Amino acid sequence: MKIAALVSGGVDSSVTIPLLKEQGYDPHIFYIKIGMEDEDAFMDCPSEEDIEITTWIAKKYGCKFDIVDLQEAYWSSVVKYTIDAVKLGLTPNPDIMCNLMIKFGAFNDRYGSEFDKITTGHYASVYENENGIFLGTAADIVKDQTYFLGQITYPQLSKVMFPIGHLRKKEVRKMAVDMKLPSAHRPDSQGICFLGKINYNDFIRGHVGERTGAIVDVTSNKILGEHKGFWFHTIGQRRGLGLSGGPWFVVGKDTHQNIIYVSNGYDPAAQYGRDIWLNDIHFLNPNRDYSKLKKVKFKIRHQPEFNSGNLLRDDRGIRIDSDTKISGIAPGQFAVIYDVEEKTCIASGVIVEKLV
Repeated sequence: MKIAALVSGGVDSSVTIPLLKEQGYDPHIFYIKIGMEDEDAFMDCPSEEDIEITTWIAKKYGCKFDIVDLQEAYWSSVVKYTIDAVKLGLTPNPDIMCNLMIKFGAFNDRYGSEFDKITTGHYASVYENENGIFLGTAADIVKDQTYFLGQITYPQLSKVMFPIGHLRKKEVRKMAVDMKLPSAHRPDSQGICFLGKINYNDFIRGHVGERTGAIVDVTSNKILGEHKGFWFHTIGQRRGLGLSGGPWFVVGKDTHQNIIYVSNGYDPAAQYGRDIWLNDIHFLNPNRDYSKLKKVKFKIRHQPEFNSGNLLRDDRGIRIDSDTKISGIAPGQFAVIYDVEEKTCIASGVIVEKLV
């Protein structure tokens, strides 16, 4: 079996290489170059260190290694999607779209035809039965990354392998230390997919700019302060508002008047809701009949905990009716749906404004 292994220089993808070698595979390592070095917002992208580490791993394990340039593809798909979404006041998820459009999309379209499988360092799993191939959750429920994979297509799912999906993060770290990998003690990346240390707000500022607007108490309608653009804020956000007497949470946005609405306290009614409306549902395995699916687990953000609810489809539209009220239901963000056993990632959909 011919394997294309996507390695970013981080500890998780680095450990996939010795694991694949132990299983008798001879992976061809690829580092995907994404950062737009000629763009101001990407000038500090630390790809040099990533490439050094990935090159070292390739030499240590005797693997072929290539750097592939997908900068233009990333710009025209993931970056464009992100900027378009924030301009509309929505909450995008570049990591979800990077997996769909770049790692398992553009890379496979351009370089994957000669490979049977594509591997990454995601904490996830894949299993197969008489109904086809399914995306399964990881052994480490805290690190599980199936939320970020909820939009990939069935052909993409059929071609992926996740070599560390059966391991816990502490086991991966220990393996990296024992193997003396240079990535063993690297911190987990926190930012936009493949952009390393780039600050998200700096990225948005570089491409959308700033515009002063009012921060308004949703209860009293009193102006509490100013912000630099509604596109920097998302529903459920607490940090970065600069308000005293908190906690304050973002509960709404008026994109026409550039107003951010906030509520005070940890448990105000304005923060919470039960209906998560979706514009469509993308099922990862279209071969399975989900027409009668009702009781589900779900997530509206990347987190260890699952929420419970009912998937409802009627003449009003598609929605998840949560068993309990939840906070931070942000239009533009993704709701990812799982089975009640929390074993399988079934589907996902983009959250839209509440319908009446």
